[in-house]
Amino acid sequence: MAPVRSYTNWNSRTTDEEEQIEPYRKYFFICEGANTETWYFKKLIDIRKELNIHPLIDIRLLEKTEGDRDISFPRRLIEFAENQKENSEIAFDKERDKMIVVFDGDIFEEKVLDYDELVAEGEKNNILAVSNPAFELFLLLHYENSYEDDIEPNAEQIIQNEKDGHQTFIYKLLLARTGINPKKNAAIGELAKNIEIAIEQEKKINEDIHQCKGQITCNIGRIIDEIRKDDGR
Repeated sequence: MAPVRSYTNWNSRTTDEEEQIEPYRKYFFICEGANTETWYFKKLIDIRKELNIHPLIDIRLLEKTEGDRDISFPRRLIEFAENQKENSEIAFDKERDKMIVVFDGDIFEEKVLDYDELVAEGEKNNILAVSNPAFELFLLLHYENSYEDDIEPNAEQIIQNEKDGHQTFIYKLLLARTGINPKKNAAIGELAKNIEIAIEQEKKINEDIHQCKGQITCNIGRIIDEIRKDDGR
């Protein structure tokens, strides 16, 4: 098994005299993409205190390395997540901790037919975070009125998400909003500071990943909101 990097900012101490305590629950994020999602969730972790996440709740990003780095197919991601639960280095507590697997829904619109089966299997022991068509949709939600201005008027094209050269439709919508190439510029992670906006914008679209087929869908904001409400009991 290739090593996995665990990124966390939990219980950062200002002095060595401060008591080191252990979190009550850890939320581990495993993502399809190697760049965009990584930059976003690292920033989210960095600002955990500003988000009022309970002191006993830890958020960690598990970064794939070496031969595992290119794992992106959802079924393989779920298998990877299950394997990491046995990794002593990350100390996953099966009674308390949660594994969140983040992936795009567009592949199921195009050619993969076993979405319902995969979700049913994956949800047995994990939390599934899905964006349809892609993670760029979730990032777009971090802008005020993005639903009214960008998403609703272009709903059909977003679901089709056709490529123009190497750029998908949702990618181009995000690029127009940000002026940032989300796959090459780590500054895209700064959008995490607007998670409150994203949570509210997301409520205007479908958040039920069981009804994802043919619908603009995202439940990542709802999952993050639920983590914020976890009081460590």
